Amino acid sequence: MARKPKLDTTLAEAVDVARNAIIEIAAETEIGEYLGATPEGERLVTHRFVSQKSGYWGWTWFATLARVPRAKAKDLTVCEAGIVAGDDALLAPAWVPWAERLVKEEIEAAEAEANESKDEPATGGSATENSDAGSNAADTAGYESQENSTEPSDAPEEHEASDETDSTSEQGIKTPARRQVRRRRTAQRTAARRRAAQRNRPRKDS
Repeated sequence: MARKPKLDTTLAEAVDVARNAIIEIAAETEIGEYLGATPEGERLVTHRFVSQKSGYWGWTWFATLARVPRAKAKDLTVCEAGIVAGDDALLAPAWVPWAERLVKEEIEAAEAEANESKDEPATGGSATENSDAGSNAADTAGYESQENSTEPSDAPEEHEASDETDSTSEQGIKTPARRQVRRRRTAQRTAARRRAAQRNRPRKDS
């Protein structure tokens, strides 16, 4: 059987030291009458005071002091200070898990909502991307068909005017497919200019 620790006289008499330790964490008016000292071990004593803190009825302030062998009252050490609940303390109600706080109707409604969200078809950004891709493909096909139906003219002046109009109307084009079409059209115009220049070049008399 463990021997009960003996109350250290030097520590038991240090009531003011314990009170001053509690004043560092609480107002002096919140500390009530002294309740006594309890030995916690060899040269280790806890002092207790009534709590007068608002909302903490039935609680107790405490301060635990210790000292090394042959140490005097001025060399005491404050190990811990705080407030603990007593047997008649006013406590918060016990925590209840969320699932147990719900009534049966609320649980059924939450499960039904979860099932509905699972049954709904997933809609993401893929449909939008496919729509944009289809639109770009249609624009590309329209440009190509327009190129095939237009014959290059032999007059360099008309090609130059057409270049200015196309460059002005296509300033806002930024998609890769349209840029590719634009490069293809530029190459075709350059080739048409070269053919027109060769036809218009005067032939040397043989």
